[in-house]
Amino acid sequence: MVRVEGGAFLMGADSFYPEEAPVRRVRVGPFWIDTTPVTNREFARFVAATGYHTTAEIPPEAGDYPGADAALLQPGSLVFRKARGPVDLDDPAQWWRFCHGADWRHPLGPESSLAGLEDHPVVHVSHGDAAAYAEWAGKQLPSEAEWEFAARGGHDGRAYAWGDSLSPGGAMLANYWQGIFPFSNTREDGWERTSPVRNYPANDYGLYDMIGNVWEWTDDWWSLPHKRAGGGSRKKKPGACCALPDPRGGTLRGSLDPLMPDIPIGRKVLKGGSHLCAENYCQRYRPAARHPQMIDTSTSHIGFRCIVRDADR
Repeated sequence: MVRVEGGAFLMGADSFYPEEAPVRRVRVGPFWIDTTPVTNREFARFVAATGYHTTAEIPPEAGDYPGADAALLQPGSLVFRKARGPVDLDDPAQWWRFCHGADWRHPLGPESSLAGLEDHPVVHVSHGDAAAYAEWAGKQLPSEAEWEFAARGGHDGRAYAWGDSLSPGGAMLANYWQGIFPFSNTREDGWERTSPVRNYPANDYGLYDMIGNVWEWTDDWWSLPHKRAGGGSRKKKPGACCALPDPRGGTLRGSLDPLMPDIPIGRKVLKGGSHLCAENYCQRYRPAARHPQMIDTSTSHIGFRCIVRDADR
């Protein structure tokens, strides 16, 4: 871990996706943070010490999924499958498959293994799995603000963690999708899926893979920007008032997906983007980017890292 001194910074962005706005001035306290996402090697030590079973290894409860086919309520997780050609980008079912037998030990399905992936980020972990590891390790999951402060590496206002160009001088500085998602990946960065941690340069705080590779869980409930009574985002000049101290996101109730009223499962904030983010789809390989994820759901592109706040040491 490395220590981040904390302080005030400009959180969010006004130039990409609406859920990132408005830019606001936020203050976080000092904390220690893992230099990399938790790897398969590290997660294996946790499982060996505790006998823990991840969400993807446990059959879902029928009562949590009204109307679901009982035959489908088997252990598994979501695995990315490359499309054969152009598809409707509003339909993630074109590239995601729920795969029975996929879990952290079997990232592509029951016939796959972790051979050669020991130092890649662990995937197929739900929010509860990440929190269980953090508790075992004597750590916590970061808030969204803490995560973003760390990802920026001490630099306000940059579109990307390293500057305002995605690939300055053609340099690949993170693991993301090159080409046309979800069917043509030119792999200019050398990787089709996850990459080993520390494969790309660290930011100015000495942190690796804060952008791309895998999305990372935070401990904040998902919420949308505040709205004025007359509509529109509530925007102020970032320096117009005191910095908001240590914000902690929304509420469980407020995080529920309004498009799935029969499945009241809370959503937490993911940060950092993944190897599936592309210029033509999901340009979320940026510190300000954010995405909601149901806490019971694991995938082949979500991992996590931990922090320890100074007050908890």
